[in-house]
Amino acid sequence: MTSPTTIPIHLTINGHDHSLEVEPRVTLLDALRDRLDLTGTKKGCDQGQCGACTVHVDGERVLACLTLAAQVEGRSITTIEGLVEADGTLHAVQAAFLEQDAFQCGYCTPGQIMSAVACIREGHAGSDEEIREYMAGNLCRCGAYPHIVAAVRQAALEVQS
Repeated sequence: MTSPTTIPIHLTINGHDHSLEVEPRVTLLDALRDRLDLTGTKKGCDQGQCGACTVHVDGERVLACLTLAAQVEGRSITTIEGLVEADGTLHAVQAAFLEQDAFQCGYCTPGQIMSAVACIREGHAGSDEEIREYMAGNLCRCGAYPHIVAAVRQAALEVQS
C-alpha cells in the first residue's frame, strides 16, 4: 500500500519485472541492493566518482548511485547478474576478465565489466588508449588497469569475430 511518502514503481531488471514502493529519493543503487537483493552492483563512493555502481539502462551505462529509481521506471535495466546467459555461460567480457586476471580485490569488477561491455558496444575498444579513455570513469584501487585493458581488448576481438 502506498503511503504519503512513497511512490509505486515498476522496474524491469535483467528481464524480470519488479514492483516496489519507494520514497522518491531512493537511488537505483539502493533499490537494487537493499530492496531487490541484487548486490553485484557495488556502492563505492556514492557520489558518481568511482564507477563501482555502473549498470545499463536501455543499453547505456549509468551510474546507479546518481540515478533515482523512479527515473528508470519502464526502462530496461541490466546489472552484472544479467550478463550471464540462462545456461550459465559467461559474457565474453566476464570470461576475458577471468582469463586476463583483470581484478585483485574484485570490488570494482562488476562496474568495470559493465563499463567494458558498453565500451565495446559503443565501438570504443579500437586501441589500448581508446579503451583507457572510455573506461576512465571506473577506478580500481588495486591498480589492475593493464589487465583490465587486456581483458577489454580480448573481449572486443571475440565479440567482433
